[in-house]
Amino acid sequence: MNVRVLGLPAVATALVGGVLAVQVAYGGGSFEPLRPADPCAARTVVSHSEGIEALTERLVLIAVDRAACRLDVTREAFLLDVADGGTRTDAEIDALREGLHDAVRQMKTDGSLPPASDLVDEALDSADLNGFLEAVIRALPDSAIDAALETDDVLDRAIDDLDLRALLGDLDAQADLEARVEVAVGEAVKDSLVARVQGLV
Repeated sequence: MNVRVLGLPAVATALVGGVLAVQVAYGGGSFEPLRPADPCAARTVVSHSEGIEALTERLVLIAVDRAACRLDVTREAFLLDVADGGTRTDAEIDALREGLHDAVRQMKTDGSLPPASDLVDEALDSADLNGFLEAVIRALPDSAIDAALETDDVLDRAIDDLDLRALLGDLDAQADLEARVEVAVGEAVKDSLVARVQGLV
């Protein structure tokens, strides 16, 4: 048998030993599980979506952190508890609603809220308006829409109209919370935008 082939196990053993030595030298010999992130600490939330979907995705991710912070639990504990089923407490409902309002304020402060005019066309796409009214609204200049509608006000009104208790009543999994709230907030924002912009014509 070839001497080189016989030497391969020894080379492999030496390489593995070298890798392990480096790992141990840099603290790999002790394992500590990662600590959950502090939900009260501000973090950067980036969405890869666009329009109202991107807006509501960021809103909900920030809101869940803020809700967990208000309840003095980790984000993961809050999500697991809500996904566990059962009746939601007033404290949980209030924390999530206030978390959503906190998220609106944070996004307004950091300048990441889009102007209302950026969202109107998308809201109209899913609205059931007669063609004439829709055409008149679409013809409104962006400056008129933005002067009359503040995005944070539209969002706050949409959040106040959400029935969060019903929304969280039958979650099947942890991921359902964020997905379901995102959809509900998105629809509420569209409804609120359409209702408010109709008042301009």
